[in-house]
Amino acid sequence: MTHPNDSTEIFANVFTREADALAAAQQIAEYAKDGAVVRDQQRIYPLELLQQFSACGLGSITIPKALGGAGFSFQTLAEVFRLISASDPSLGQIPQNHFGIVQFILGEGSATQQQQLLQAVVAGKRFGNGGPEKNSRHTRDVQAQIEETNTGLVLNGEKFYSTGALFADILVVAANYQERPVMAFIPLPASGVEIIDDWSGIGQRTTASGTVRLRNVQLNPEWIIAQPGPDKPTLRGAVSQLIQAAIDAGIAQGAFDEALAFIHSSSRPWIEAAVARNADDPYLLADVGRLSTELTAANALLVRAAKILDRSDPLALTAQVCAEASIAVAEAKILTTEVALRTSEKLLEWGGSRATLLKHGLDRHWRNARTHTLHDPLRWKQHAVGDYYLNHTLPARHAWI
Repeated sequence: MTHPNDSTEIFANVFTREADALAAAQQIAEYAKDGAVVRDQQRIYPLELLQQFSACGLGSITIPKALGGAGFSFQTLAEVFRLISASDPSLGQIPQNHFGIVQFILGEGSATQQQQLLQAVVAGKRFGNGGPEKNSRHTRDVQAQIEETNTGLVLNGEKFYSTGALFADILVVAANYQERPVMAFIPLPASGVEIIDDWSGIGQRTTASGTVRLRNVQLNPEWIIAQPGPDKPTLRGAVSQLIQAAIDAGIAQGAFDEALAFIHSSSRPWIEAAVARNADDPYLLADVGRLSTELTAANALLVRAAKILDRSDPLALTAQVCAEASIAVAEAKILTTEVALRTSEKLLEWGGSRATLLKHGLDRHWRNARTHTLHDPLRWKQHAVGDYYLNHTLPARHAWI
């Protein structure tokens, strides 16, 4: 498959004010509303919007100033994703792993690796995901292997759920090397790398989260970074999950906004309500009030989690500090998951049968919410929170907590 970025050279801006980054995200979100229904229904990639995201400088907002980035807060990062995902959560999900990888490089990369890889991001390059595998025992069971040959290091394997890979400049692949888990960074396009958009999920349809095949891919040994052991304190999981929660909060906001607009423009009151407008139905008013409160609470927990991450000193991380961040993010994600699912379902209920008509495309909100919130089980977030407060058990250290 032809790589979408083959003929596109990006010269990216670097923000100096967080307010400007949020304004840029809001502008992209406004642009994304146009055609969101058509893109979803016809699986049209948001390529122009994605290029705008990188070119305006949003891809480097969490890279420290010392490495050429903006050095912005996690509060700003979460709000950027929430704003964009309210208009098109597929556009929000595509760079989701990009920021998790940035955090991984900051935590595990050498000074040289940080300099090379993160300056590529500052210049406008995007990372793509090559982590999970479809046929393994669980999501952390990686079968991809790096081997030493006469021609150097080569990588073989097959990945799935490879969000962002098709649109990336650098593919980042989880693999085993010398019996250790590592991440290999591969500039694209590359010989032996085949990226296939066979993602057929009911939601998040334009993320191209499908297959990556790796056949004797030559690697640069200087662009291989060992993954940390399970006991090393790291914020990588908390940062990744914060973005997940922000996307779900965005889905909820987008569904809520469209619900209110549809109630006013296109829905009819029930005959027993004895009102002229559906917006005056007393039961519907109570429903809207409950969901608005839940959405406000979810957004507040999202901000709280980001603030806890922001006050974590990356140079003085302890198991307790990382646990507090992960639990705060887990609490936010519990509510953002629940409100995204409930709001996107209530949207259809409030609008009535006509809300299900294909021309409105309102079903996309529930499909997107149901698909994206399956990334990791909510029950295990609740378990981690309960075990932390009741038994003082620190959560496991991985990318999903």
